[in-house]
Amino acid sequence: METKYKARLTSIDNIRFDSHAEANRYTELKMLLQAKEIFDLQVHPTFVIWKMRNQATGKEEKIKYIADFSYTEKDGTNVVEDVKGVKTAVYKIKRKMFTTVYPYTKFIEINV
Repeated sequence: METKYKARLTSIDNIRFDSHAEANRYTELKMLLQAKEIFDLQVHPTFVIWKMRNQATGKEEKIKYIADFSYTEKDGTNVVEDVKGVKTAVYKIKRKMFTTVYPYTKFIEINV
């Protein structure tokens, strides 16, 4: 099956990836995890990048950014990675919001 951007959906370890490139990166990160080069690997972690209270309902609403991967490097640096083929306008906005809200997290964009 293909996504709207012609990427091929791929599954590894019962995890669905939006592209073959993302699945390949997961395989690489898994090897780094096993070699203890990185720690705490997470797939599709969610980060809150904006919170607001809806004045009409009184409910708290959130804008979330779902990355492809996050992990910790040996030196303790937190890293978030996103594998990108197409950079949509929404992605660009959320990337800017993420880097503003999480300034001490290293953001890596892998372009394919």
